[in-house]
Amino acid sequence: MELAGVLISTTPERYPAMRTFYVERLRLLPRSDRPLFVNFDFGRTRLSIAVHDGLAGPARDPLRVMVNLSTDDIDGAIGRCEPETVLRWPEREKWGGLVATVTDPDGNIIQFLQME
Repeated sequence: MELAGVLISTTPERYPAMRTFYVERLRLLPRSDRPLFVNFDFGRTRLSIAVHDGLAGPARDPLRVMVNLSTDDIDGAIGRCEPETVLRWPEREKWGGLVATVTDPDGNIIQFLQME
C-alpha cells in the first residue's frame, strides 16, 4: 500500500476561508477546484479540502493529524500566513532542517518543513 491522499473536512460556511488559506495564502495549485471541494497533487498523493455535512465548527482536536508541507522557502511560507495563526516560527531541528507551524482557518495544524 501507499498513501493516496489526505482529506480535510470542513463545514459549508467555513469552506471559503479554508480554500483561501490553501490556494491564496499557501499558493498551492489546485488539481480540481469545484464548489465545496478543492484538491492538490503532491506526486502520487493528494491533499483535499471538502465539505462534510456531519461537522460543526472548527477542529476539536487539531493535534490528532498534522499536515507536513515541504518547502524550499520556509520564511516565505510562514510570511504568507496571518501572524495570529503562527504556533511556531521557523526553528532549526536537531536533524538539521527547519520547522514552522501554523493553523488553518479550521484550527488544523500545518507544519512547514525545510530540509537542509
